[in-house]
Amino acid sequence: MSTATPTAGDPSAPLDAAAQAASEAGPTAHLLRTYNRKAPQFVRGEGARVWDAEGREWIDALAGIAVNALGHGHAALADALADQARQVLHLSNLYRHPAGEELADRLCGLTGMGAVFFSNSGSEANECALKIARKAATLHDAAHPERPRSRHFVALEGGFHGRTAGSLSVTANAAYREPFGPLLAAQFVEPEDIAALETALASRPAGLILEPVQGEGGLRTLSNEYLQAARALCTDTGTVLIADEVQCGCGRTGTFLASEAAGIQPDVVTLAKPLGAGVPIGATLVSGCFTEVLQPGDHGSTFGGGPLAARAGLVFLDAYEAGLAEAVPARGAQLAAGLDDLVAHSTLVAERRGRGLMQGIVVPGRAGELADRCFDAGLLVCTAAGDVVRFVPPYVITPEELDAALGIVRTTLSAMETAHQEPAS
Repeated sequence: MSTATPTAGDPSAPLDAAAQAASEAGPTAHLLRTYNRKAPQFVRGEGARVWDAEGREWIDALAGIAVNALGHGHAALADALADQARQVLHLSNLYRHPAGEELADRLCGLTGMGAVFFSNSGSEANECALKIARKAATLHDAAHPERPRSRHFVALEGGFHGRTAGSLSVTANAAYREPFGPLLAAQFVEPEDIAALETALASRPAGLILEPVQGEGGLRTLSNEYLQAARALCTDTGTVLIADEVQCGCGRTGTFLASEAAGIQPDVVTLAKPLGAGVPIGATLVSGCFTEVLQPGDHGSTFGGGPLAARAGLVFLDAYEAGLAEAVPARGAQLAAGLDDLVAHSTLVAERRGRGLMQGIVVPGRAGELADRCFDAGLLVCTAAGDVVRFVPPYVITPEELDAALGIVRTTLSAMETAHQEPAS
């Protein structure tokens, strides 16, 4: 962490005395305590670096939990948002606007899907996906009453799909679900167990929802074989296959959709985090045969796909297609090599998981300590599934910044090993 005294014109210079005073005062009592926030108040960023009100600097390998694909202070994004704010911020979905229609066209062109519903978050995108699966089951039963479908869902252990009621229903962690039941009926099966999946889908559920690379579940990558089997089983049973790519989609794992790597097309794909590069947006993409399932009045969103968020999505796609599509696999290979080196040389690191710029290391029993120590040393990371330290940096992180981040982790692990070996006095 930088402790040098900031100078005038330095991007790490404090904003003003008011911002510093607010930082020193601690968190306000008027925010609900749904998060354990760390003390510093971050006030500015540039690329893959952020500064707090006192001018201290961090390398950001967290990107707002896989959101800030273009990093911080991105000039084209700032210009587009300012330009849109001077024109029209909100119209409602009763009227057309060009940015939303262009974003839908480009997303369908990139993914081969047929149509898009825009919302404001990944959880909302998944809510829409679940409603599509339920409505498709209703339409099926009306046409084929002799073979009714179940209305429950199948999901994977370790999966995380959001915290609103529907998406929470298919989130595996019971501690998240149980205080808010009863929720939608869902059955959970172990990832990679094709036989268990086949048994679960034999009951003809409304949908199967899965993340090709699990985020909160510990950066577990589903094998191509498993994803291909899931696609085939869903086709055979008439189950809607929903790929939750809120975190692993939009190019983060090296292909625009993570499911592309397995050569499959889901029936529904959900996107969010990187798509708005920091501006809230969610997208539910449906394949051609599902584009007519939802009709006017079936679903809606006051703010979804508004002009501001759509402009942000277009800036992201411009940057992705202008070079980030190639940069992510290169930086991902660099990250993988660095993390593999940690696995080889640190007694605390058990394995590396993930791909592209969505990777993690398993640090049994000490992942939280490592993340906290990295924070103190000037690096932002977070944990997942208890024992995994997650790295989801901005797509614009430079090779030098990524090397510096890996260096902080390496030094921190060494210090932890030394402290563990020192005899008690």
